[in-house]
Amino acid sequence: DSFFTGVSEGVISSERIIKMLEIHDDQLAIEAKGIYSIEKFIVARRLMYWQVYLHKTVVSAEVLLINILKRAKELSRSGKKLFATPAFSYFLNNEVTRADFEKDRSILELFTQLDDSDIGTSIKVWSKSEDKILSDLCSRMINRKLFKIILQKEPFDPEKVQQTKAKIQEKYNLSESEIGYYFLEGKLVNNAYQSEVDKINILYKDGTVCDIVDAADTLNIKFLSEPVQKYYLCFPKIGNE
Repeated sequence: DSFFTGVSEGVISSERIIKMLEIHDDQLAIEAKGIYSIEKFIVARRLMYWQVYLHKTVVSAEVLLINILKRAKELSRSGKKLFATPAFSYFLNNEVTRADFEKDRSILELFTQLDDSDIGTSIKVWSKSEDKILSDLCSRMINRKLFKIILQKEPFDPEKVQQTKAKIQEKYNLSESEIGYYFLEGKLVNNAYQSEVDKINILYKDGTVCDIVDAADTLNIKFLSEPVQKYYLCFPKIGNE
């Protein structure tokens, strides 16, 4: 990802990390001499998330894609016949839960048949849909007319949120049930390292093991183990802004 996006901060010493891997008490651990490579890995992970995975353009495109699929699902549930590949059509027309995947292997096999081409081709066809919302959302995705996204560290002022929402609703002549496709409020969380989820053990020569947060002799890892969150508003541009 670092190579293809040109973000040099994502470069890590992966070969060295692999060489430093050990098994201790049936768990993976890193030899103590590899601790600085692990620190760099966690720092790189934090930077890659903000600069690539959680970049505002990526988030805007993801929000738009999710809303396209939500609208397509809603139309399918109401009896509207939409173009889709056989595997994609199954998920559009059925409510599938995790329990269904576990009980019926054929559903899992259908899911594995899905890829970008199923979604991309459908979006192209749906851009000519009679449904104005689905057509507009798909056209935006194809032509890269993504929603504007505003990021900030503090929650948004509720009054400002309602004012912006009202402007969008009026401009696009949207009902209360439709505005959710064009105005979204949420937050992004960047967890570079969570010891309770993906604990990294450091193994010392005397056989003792401790978490990377306790083993690190810099404050970087302690700070990076704390989740950072940002709040966002996502909506189409209003006027010339």
